[in-house]
Amino acid sequence: MKACLNGGRRRGEHEAVPLTPQELARDARGAVAAGAAALHVHPRDPGGAETLDAAACGTAITTIREACPGTPVGVSTGAWMAPEPRVRAGLIEAWAVLPDFASVNFSETGAADVCASLIRRGIGIEAGLWSVEDVRVFAGTGLAAWCLRVLVEALPPDPKDAVAAAAAIDAALDDAEIWLPRLHHGEGLATWAVLDAALGLARDVRVGFEDTLVLPDGRSARDNAELVEAAVRLVRQHGHRPAASGTPT
Repeated sequence: MKACLNGGRRRGEHEAVPLTPQELARDARGAVAAGAAALHVHPRDPGGAETLDAAACGTAITTIREACPGTPVGVSTGAWMAPEPRVRAGLIEAWAVLPDFASVNFSETGAADVCASLIRRGIGIEAGLWSVEDVRVFAGTGLAAWCLRVLVEALPPDPKDAVAAAAAIDAALDDAEIWLPRLHHGEGLATWAVLDAALGLARDVRVGFEDTLVLPDGRSARDNAELVEAAVRLVRQHGHRPAASGTPT
């Protein structure tokens, strides 16, 4: 199970959203102690904006690794941080401290170029698929052999619709004969329905403030660790054992 600690969240959405490297490290330590085996973060610039800048990313990754040695750390390459694909790829090429993996959204222009930069740097790739059309795009690139896993990203806010969206992406991956490991996640309260359905299929999952601020009963979560604790309970209810920290997910 992976913990996604902040995403694009702002402090106004929840007072405990981690933004600085030190805050990310604190939350990472708590999430790993609660049962997370990998971490996904969105480093921030001094003004609090998400960034691919080498210095900001390097400081965040290094600080998290000092707090959680041996736990894989990944970042986003979302186009909202650098809309021009060549600029995004150039920022990745400039990284001095490398994450263990990075997510690439195949709904975005230039996904293949971003993947090429990650491959050159030896960084693992998570293929982010938001729809059946994204599966078609991904399959057409021939990049599956270079990827660690697929992120089945169920975006609808309604729990039933989100579970159906994840199932449709899964089916499209089957049709395309893409057999990479699949990690499922949702958004908001739908997060928990998506995780429950995914665990019923023995899929990997993720949880954290990037995806949801609420627990399965709708209460506001205290922090990322409490979200991970709730997900671990769900994992165990399905008869699975949470992976040890540092285990690839």
